[in-house]
Amino acid sequence: MRTTTAGGDALRGSRLALGCAALGNLYEPVSDETARATVDAAWDAGVRTFDTAPHYGLGLSERRLGAALHGRPRDAYTLSTKVGRLLVPDAEGRAGDDLAHGFAVPATHRRVWDFSADGVLRSLEASLDRLGLDRVDLTLLHDPDDHAEQALREAYPALERLRAEGVVGAIGVGMNQSALPARFLRETDIDVVLLAGRYTLLDQDGLGELLPEAAARGRDVIIGGVLNSGLLTDPRPGATYDYAPAPQPVLDRALRLLAITGRHGVPLRAAALHFPFGHPAVASVLTGARSPEEVRDTVEQLRRPVPDALWDELRAEGLLAAGVPVPHAAPSKEES
Repeated sequence: MRTTTAGGDALRGSRLALGCAALGNLYEPVSDETARATVDAAWDAGVRTFDTAPHYGLGLSERRLGAALHGRPRDAYTLSTKVGRLLVPDAEGRAGDDLAHGFAVPATHRRVWDFSADGVLRSLEASLDRLGLDRVDLTLLHDPDDHAEQALREAYPALERLRAEGVVGAIGVGMNQSALPARFLRETDIDVVLLAGRYTLLDQDGLGELLPEAAARGRDVIIGGVLNSGLLTDPRPGATYDYAPAPQPVLDRALRLLAITGRHGVPLRAAALHFPFGHPAVASVLTGARSPEEVRDTVEQLRRPVPDALWDELRAEGLLAAGVPVPHAAPSKEES
């Protein structure tokens, strides 16, 4: 698998990154054995970049990822986690699960938003304990949508100090919108933006401000959510888009994409995985998986060549604007 460098020399990993929300029982349970086998399959396929967060399963994702990577050479992979939500034990001992937040785990803790400097330190310390590591390669401010000023004023300087001290290799912000990350690029010295769902075949919002800003400043962007919650895997009535049932106009657009990619003999999910790499600011694509089979399928799709004629037809049909950059040199079977 081809490697990439993000965040300058601080991060070296694979162009395909494994998102580990599913290891935290996203939507439905995943066994410990399957979680480990999923990480093993990614490693065997050459994946060397892994992303997690305390939010994912109230820490379960971090614990499982740390256990699965235990014993592997620490300099052989890069790992990112996030800050902004502290996990606080539920002192009332209320029964129930965490499905209201999307995770099939017991609700033993509460999430408390905290973008203070102290909150950053406490969150990272707890994450390192769950991961069983003494450092992480990338720390991201996680979804500071409603906490922008505190994140800029308190959390970011704390991360900057940790980077200077070598506790973390690189710092950045991870969000499902493009406007606030673009502001971080302008006003701070972050290394990386993780942009989820806003630079895909269905939504190129990130192209308006964030991606040009990142390219101009020499900063890297990791693209998550390239399948838009699964809609670009299997567009059909009832499919999800941005974690909710897809609106009919969005579903119709996905079905048009499916018809065109099918005419070129390319699975829609393969085109979706390739698409972000057309932009020079994109360093890697982050996708989730809940089984070894899903990992292997993703790797196979990313190795599948996508002809230029496919992108040309998408433009001709108005599904891609004229100025949207697309990848022209498809990776060979030895690359992804």
